[in-house]
Order: sequence, then C-alpha cells, then structure tokens
Amino acid sequence: MSAAPRVLFLCHGHPAIVPGGTEVVAHDLFRAWRDAGHEGIFVGCVSRLHREARPGGPVFQAVARSGDEMLLWVGGFDRFMLAQTDSGAWLAGLGELLASFEPDIVHVHHFSLLGLEALAAIRRLRPQARIVATLHDYHPICANDGLMATVDSGTPCRKESIDSCHACFPAIAPSRFAARKLHVRNMLGLVDRFVAPSEFLRARFVEWGLPAEAIELLPNAVPANAGPDVAASDPAPRSTRGRARDRFGVFGNLARHKGTLLALAAVGAVADTGARLHLHGGLVSRDGKFALEFDAALAAAGPAAAHHGPYARADLARLMAGIDWVVVPSTWWENAPLVILEAFRHGRPVIAADIGGMAELVADETT
Repeated sequence: MSAAPRVLFLCHGHPAIVPGGTEVVAHDLFRAWRDAGHEGIFVGCVSRLHREARPGGPVFQAVARSGDEMLLWVGGFDRFMLAQTDSGAWLAGLGELLASFEPDIVHVHHFSLLGLEALAAIRRLRPQARIVATLHDYHPICANDGLMATVDSGTPCRKESIDSCHACFPAIAPSRFAARKLHVRNMLGLVDRFVAPSEFLRARFVEWGLPAEAIELLPNAVPANAGPDVAASDPAPRSTRGRARDRFGVFGNLARHKGTLLALAAVGAVADTGARLHLHGGLVSRDGKFALEFDAALAAAGPAAAHHGPYARADLARLMAGIDWVVVPSTWWENAPLVILEAFRHGRPVIAADIGGMAELVADETT
C-alpha cells in the first residue's frame, strides 16, 4: 500500500472523448501520479452531448484496461447554475465509488456536467477527504460560458456585476444573477484548497469573493517524459538558412473567442509576402454563424491559409516540426493555454495576445 494519499480525479470530460486543454492537463496529472506508484482513479463525465444513456445500464464505463480510468454518465446539466438536472443514478454511482475507493483527496478539475452538487455529495459521503479544485477558467464567475467577455461584441470583461451580467443576458432577471452568485460561492465554500494556474485568474477569483489564502498559484505543466499519446522526442527546428521564418501554426479548438478569424485576417493581409498559416483543430463552437464566417475567412485568405482539421496529440511533434511560430490569437482572458506549454516543449516560439494568463507565460523577445 502506498504511503501517499489516494486521489480521485474528477473532470468534466476525458481526453479520449473530448481532447480539450482542461481534460488533457487533468489526465496528465493523474497519469503522473499513477506512474509514480501512487493510487489514483480518473473519472471523466459524459452526457447526451456525447452519447445516449444505456437504459438500465451502469453509470460508469471503463476507459482503460487497468480499470483506473472511468466515464461517468451524468445526464442533464443546467449551464447557468452549474447544476445537475438528473439527480439519480450518477449520484448513487459517485457514492459507490467514494465508498469503495475511499479517497483521501478528491481533486475536481471542472464543474461543467459534473455539477456543483458533487461537492456537497463528496463532503457528505466522504467527510474525511480533502477537496481540491483547480480553477481552469471562469465558469463559476461568468454565465457566458466562462469567457468573461460580453455576449454581443466579445469584449473582455474584467469584473462581473449583476448589472453587467444582466446587460449580456437581458432576458434573465438581475435577481437570478444574484442567486447564481450566492449559490456558486456557497458550494465553493466546501472546497478545502483551490489551485490557480495563473496569477491573472487567481486575482479575478479573489476579486469575485474567494479568500486569497485559499488559492494556491501553481502553473500547469506538460509531461517531461513521453507517454502513450505524447511524442517521444521533440522536433528539430525548421532550417532557417536562406529563407524567411514565415510558417505559422494555430493549434486547438477553433472558435470566435480563440481569435481564429483574427489570425485568418492577419495572414490574408500579408499573403503577398509568402507567409502561410496552418490551422490544426476542430470547429467545436455551437455558434452556427461563426462556422459560416470561418469558411468565408478561410476562402478569402486563399493559399495563405489551410485548415487541416482535428489532430491527435501523438501527432503534435510532427505538426509543429512543419511550422516556425505557434500563434495563440485568443481575444478572451485565457488562463494558461496548454498549447503555449506544448509549443515551448517542442522548441517553438509563441505569438500571443498580451492579456490574461498568456502574458504571464510568454516572455517578449525571449519565448
């Protein structure tokens, strides 16, 4: 038996189903803990967004043969209140897991799909366990998908208020925003320790009302050693002898707030220089208008831009070997983009917006 604590990692998704930055960071942490010889279980949530429930079937499904990675079917979810709307089988399943595994620490990596009620369930069913929550974004603060940006123009919003939130969602009464904030803060009061990957995000949550002493600043990391879905070696930089360094790459989900249209407009403006932009990532935005605008912007950029679609993490080293710069053109307060850390790991300099956590990761004229 390991002397280290048993840790249950809870995330709103599994990278095998949804390869987002939060899922990957959380899974990397779990795998590092397990590979160090400690006891841990990783649980990622799935809902109707990903698959239909099996009538009368188990709420847990195994992901890996080892049995220490699972999918938890959670049913409906209220995005506004960060609350579960199906309070039956998933709660019973979580209770059974807590009783059988008896974790010393439950590390929660997101509240989407899982719901804030999970915190109350953990505290009630496993009162001796410590609850840790990593704040990967601003979902507890902002009802606009956690972006801290206005709905109409996408302008970054540094601080929430009932009036500003109501202005973004005029159909929602101000009293509901007040109730939301009270509910979320009460639920987060059950957490023993918060982790903030960037000082910018930490400051936003302190300003919102979380105690400063309860939030630990702890930057994200990428694996130092190769795993099954991480490249075994870093790519050599493209040779710059006798040519310009004019191959740019965007990696990750493509969306309006990710600055995808901004990047396409930029490369289109300098297309006559021979600059080329390679977009690697899927269109996951629920904004149908954005998809049309993306197609139009890609066509307008002509040969200066190419969209290669989603990619596997195992292919990242090879893809980055073909570009000179990684571009992170996000227009919202990114917390700690995984793609920046991946770029550094693969020896690529980053061009990023000088806002939010991006400004903390990228040193001007150095990285």
